[in-house]
Amino acid sequence: MNLNNAIKIIAPVIVLAGGMGAYFALDWAKPEPEKKVEEPRALSVFVEGVEKADTDLQVRTEGEVRARTEVDIVSQVSGRIVAVTSEFTEGGVVEPGMTLVEIEDLDYKLDLAQARARMAEAEVGVQTALATADVAKKQLRNAKDASPLALKEPQVAEARAMLAAAEASFEQSKLNLARTKISLPFRGRLASIDVNVGQYVSPGTRLARAFSTDVVEVRLPLNDSQLASLNLPIGFVAEPGNELPVVLKANVAGKQQRWQGKLARLDASIDKNTRMLFGLAVVESPYQLNVSQHQMPLAVGLYVEAEITGRRINDGYVIPREGLRAGNKVFVVNEKGLLEIREVVVTYSSEREAIISSGLALNEKVVVSPVRNAIQGMALRTLEDSLDEPAMAKRN
Repeated sequence: MNLNNAIKIIAPVIVLAGGMGAYFALDWAKPEPEKKVEEPRALSVFVEGVEKADTDLQVRTEGEVRARTEVDIVSQVSGRIVAVTSEFTEGGVVEPGMTLVEIEDLDYKLDLAQARARMAEAEVGVQTALATADVAKKQLRNAKDASPLALKEPQVAEARAMLAAAEASFEQSKLNLARTKISLPFRGRLASIDVNVGQYVSPGTRLARAFSTDVVEVRLPLNDSQLASLNLPIGFVAEPGNELPVVLKANVAGKQQRWQGKLARLDASIDKNTRMLFGLAVVESPYQLNVSQHQMPLAVGLYVEAEITGRRINDGYVIPREGLRAGNKVFVVNEKGLLEIREVVVTYSSEREAIISSGLALNEKVVVSPVRNAIQGMALRTLEDSLDEPAMAKRN
């Protein structure tokens, strides 16, 4: 191998080795980068101050409006229907004593006339028997041990019995005649009708179904905590004038309607299917006087929300319901801006607020924002809640 060939082989190796050496020298000589430690950023949260107030507990539940009195209108006599009132239709108004249906009464008038004739005949029979008995008594006035038969006493008793039967038949005929005009003893509405003019009906035929509008009722299910909020015993019956107020709400005709009622009683037993106790709210004159603020009647069959005013809690710590966490815990921002997770004793909670008996102090800041992976002592930054009412309602 000559010198030129050796240089061709060794030269690239020397250049490569020199380049590697220069790279490592520069890498070793470069300055260390400045290390910057960033503090964790505080989480921004909404807070509400703890308030102390006397609070009337509100129990919210739901139920269906039903009539206290609902009956089937049934014919007691047979015959052809000859007339009905103009209100004899679904939703028709019923007044006490108003004739709803008239059944053909000619046969019953004839029966009444025959019964009157039989009664007159029986009266004559009584008078005849009395006269005969008087004659027999005079004829046998000197006879000793005269038998009752000889004195015509059985004949008098028989004549009087026949008169009593004739009078009863007359009263029955008069009653049947009166029953051809069918009415109700209460004010109400017709829910449905089953017959019309020209139809023949027999005793027991259902003509219509009606309900009273004097009073409606709402059966309201109550769980154990709601019962505690009312502070009432099972089987409670309110004294007249001392019923608990109940506000009933429902959306009807595109508006929220409100009606005033009262809690009259609680059931004396627990429902075995739902394990709930039912209370009974009543509303008087729901179609006439006790209508809603928009003049809407409280209709039978309507499903309503009920709000019952229960017992009062004095000096309770009140916080928004969003501030109460699972397991009866509350997130509090302390004076240093750090999170404190506290267990509290909850006296009452609803969809809007919670009342705490212990575990909080007046004016402490309670977190109402969602906080993920909350850790005791984590840094928080409070935001002033300056939202307007619509925005607050949306957030709540």
